[in-house]
Amino acid sequence: MTKWVLVLIICSFESNTCMPPIEYPMKFNDGYDCMVAGYKESLLKTEQIGRKEINEYNIYIKFGCTPIDII
Repeated sequence: MTKWVLVLIICSFESNTCMPPIEYPMKFNDGYDCMVAGYKESLLKTEQIGRKEINEYNIYIKFGCTPIDII
């Protein structure tokens, strides 16, 4: 059976670095559900970080959804 894993990466243009990837604990049944969760989680993380830090450090969030085989 195939499941999908969501991985978020938080980066800074200011320092040209990224934090270690954050693997979302829930696995998804398809790529669509994973992508929707990726956009939602990115928004939540953006709001948690806040306007000041986002603007000061030029932070951005990228994410990817990867299929994995579950045995």
